[in-house]
Amino acid sequence: MVETTGKQKGGPRPVPDEALLWPLAAARLAMDACFWWVERPSPEQNDSSLPWTTPNSVALELTTMRLRDCSRTRSGQPALVCAPYALHRALIADFAAGHSVAQSLQSGGIDRVYLTDWRSASPEMRYLSIDSYLSDLNVAIDEIGVPVDLIGLCQGGWLSLLYAARFPAKVRRLVLAGAPVDLAIESELSQLVRSTPVAVYDQLVARGGGNVSGEEMLRFWSKAPTREDIAAALQRDLTDEEGAALLARFDHWNSETLNLPGGYYLEVVNWIFRENRIAAGSSTALGRAVDLKNVRAPLFLLAGLDDDVVPASQALATANLVGTPPAFIAAASEPSTHLGLFMGERTHAHAWPRIAEWLLDDLSGVLARSA
Repeated sequence: MVETTGKQKGGPRPVPDEALLWPLAAARLAMDACFWWVERPSPEQNDSSLPWTTPNSVALELTTMRLRDCSRTRSGQPALVCAPYALHRALIADFAAGHSVAQSLQSGGIDRVYLTDWRSASPEMRYLSIDSYLSDLNVAIDEIGVPVDLIGLCQGGWLSLLYAARFPAKVRRLVLAGAPVDLAIESELSQLVRSTPVAVYDQLVARGGGNVSGEEMLRFWSKAPTREDIAAALQRDLTDEEGAALLARFDHWNSETLNLPGGYYLEVVNWIFRENRIAAGSSTALGRAVDLKNVRAPLFLLAGLDDDVVPASQALATANLVGTPPAFIAAASEPSTHLGLFMGERTHAHAWPRIAEWLLDDLSGVLARSA
């Protein structure tokens, strides 16, 4: 059964989210008649200078990612957090104490937690595709041991859903948090992607020598986040000493961007956001047509009522696309912005403990209760 909580609040908050930056930056470039003179930025380093919140080790070094192992034990059901691969680093899933998905899962009793730490694209990665990321995700999941509980954040959500449809036997449970799937449901993001000429995206890739520069995308963002925007994302007051440290950490995290392979970027823009292939049932993954009705694993959907990037109606609509029986679908709608779903103190006090509890629940009584 689908159960939602929360109350709609407030108006738009212009927090710069990695998903929203793609079309906005491209549109800004389209309007700039003299953009040709901008120097190409130097390649970013692959490692963040910010420390991880949750102790971890690197379990695998793959072309697209480092698989980070945050596990406290070697036994038990594994959970893999699929971070967004869009603009910012995977620290979005492990931002700070009280603001970390990995930490909240562990506090909720999930002892084996893994994280996809996506790499910034090097020139050699410029031809990588969505299939490249699905392939490495498959290698990572085989390394962890199947079946896994797969937790997709934002754009890591549609990637996780594609994977679950392609390899349904390898996913025990699926959590999608603020995941854009059915782009036919209007949002600021979907409108901007469709209204921006295709040539703008192609030119953005050409300007980066085959990749999309995260540094340049961030530089062309027209409005930097205010202190109020960041406070809304972190869901706490920032005037005390701890708040000041969080503010500085956010600014540092926001400035450290990832480059994206041009091949992958153009597939996401055109296939996922413009043509809506996943929701329309016309997508393929690793050589096979993908049918979301093949996804029959228990599903948890997390939506933000103040999310302008992936509106709650869009995030929750995925329930109607999959083959999971309604009795095994749960949902929560939190009074949160998009980033607040992953970083917000209030969301981590309420929604993520509930998700951890749901992952641990054997669900044996669900059908009996719904009969």
